[in-house]
Amino acid sequence: MSARAAWRLEALGVAGVYRYAAGKADWLAAGLPTEGAEVKTLRAGAVARTDVPTCSPGERVDEVARRARRAGWETCIVLNADRVVLGRLRRDALDAAGDSSVEQVMEEGPTTIRASEELAGLVQRMRNRNVPSIVVTDPDGLLLGILRRTDAEQALAGAGGGSR
Repeated sequence: MSARAAWRLEALGVAGVYRYAAGKADWLAAGLPTEGAEVKTLRAGAVARTDVPTCSPGERVDEVARRARRAGWETCIVLNADRVVLGRLRRDALDAAGDSSVEQVMEEGPTTIRASEELAGLVQRMRNRNVPSIVVTDPDGLLLGILRRTDAEQALAGAGGGSR
C-alpha cells in the first residue's frame, strides 16, 4: 500500500496499518503477523524460543557461560550492537570458558533460517542432519530466536502433522 493510503487509513482510525514495500515473502521471513490461509501453516518463527541468551564479542566467556547456564541454556548467540547475529557459543565453548573473549572462541556465521520456514520440511532436514537447534533471524540478520528441533516436533505433533 502506498504511504498516502496508509496515512489515510490511520487518519480514519484504523489500527494496525502497515506500509510494507518489500513484499509478502519478506514480511513472512521477518516473522510478522499473518492472517488468512497463512495462519494455518506452522512456521519456524511461531515456535522459535526468544529467551535464548545473547552476548557481545568483547565479553568474557566465563561470565557468558555462567549467565547462559543460569537461564537453563547450553548455548549463547553472539550479537553486535544492532542485534545482528555474528556467531554462536555452543556447549563446548561454554565449557572451555576461562577468561577468553567470546570473539576468540565463537562459531562465526552460524547457519540461520528465516521465520517463514515451514516446520514440516525443516524438521525432516534437521533430523536427517542430526541438528538439535537452529538460529532464526529476519532478512537483515537480526535475531528472532532459536528453534529447537524437539519444540518443532512437539508443535507438529500437536497440530496433527507430526511424523516420526
